[in-house]
Amino acid sequence: MFITVLERSLSLAQHNVGTLFKTGWAYILVLVALNFAIGSSLMPSGGFSTISYMTEPVETVDEGALRALAALANLVVGFSIAIAYVRKVLIDARDFPLFVGPRTFKVITNMIVLNLIGFLSLIPLGIAASILAAITGGLGAIAFVAAPFIALMVTQKFSLVLPAAAVDDPLTFKESWRATNGLGWPMAFAALVMSLLAAVLVAGVGLVLSLMENFLAANVFWQQIWSAAFPMATMLITVWVFANLHATFYGMVRERFAARIGLRAEDLKQVEETRSAADEKTRSKARKALAGAKKMRRR
Repeated sequence: MFITVLERSLSLAQHNVGTLFKTGWAYILVLVALNFAIGSSLMPSGGFSTISYMTEPVETVDEGALRALAALANLVVGFSIAIAYVRKVLIDARDFPLFVGPRTFKVITNMIVLNLIGFLSLIPLGIAASILAAITGGLGAIAFVAAPFIALMVTQKFSLVLPAAAVDDPLTFKESWRATNGLGWPMAFAALVMSLLAAVLVAGVGLVLSLMENFLAANVFWQQIWSAAFPMATMLITVWVFANLHATFYGMVRERFAARIGLRAEDLKQVEETRSAADEKTRSKARKALAGAKKMRRR
């Protein structure tokens, strides 16, 4: 199942690069203007010592505040691109090139909640790993390494609320958890691989920009271009990778979108079999627990 999820996500991403730019061109222009303006205002007289204003050391409180504001603005625009892209891929929406409304803020709110879920799930996992480390030593170290991955799995099982909100589907966090029954680990492994892919691509962009900076004249204008290009490229790569990943997750449990994300009949059958097996396992555990409770009452 992990191979199916990863393969469909990569295939969807590969075949929809043009769609990303067609649906997000207006937001991309906003990203260019935003990062260029902020980068220009933060540029020291001697020029940047790193590739971008986002990677420069923070020297004053005002610089830190402006950079935080820039990061927030980039995220809002990035979410807008992701929403427009997912809506085009899943429902062939033809929205206005620029739109920020309740749908955007619902997706952002859901993302904040997802991050909180991931962070809070680390607390009991960390406590359990600490206890295990105190008792067994080596197993505790393994548990510490596994804890972030388990938290990632938990977060991904709830993540269907993101594409659902983008297409105005009133899917709740509880329904997302149930709908992904049996798919949690494949989703987590796919998210990990796609995260590594995004990191490699961002690093590649940074390397290319550094090389171009070395070969071209290091004047103020070009430094401002590189400075704006890096955060913009980082945001576009992140949107491209994770929008396709979550659209794939969503299409796997919302069968009417299966064809839109490229799921074959055998893929959909495999998903249904995995979910059915997980549901049956859950019901079996519930029956055993109920039987055990009845025995306790008889005693």
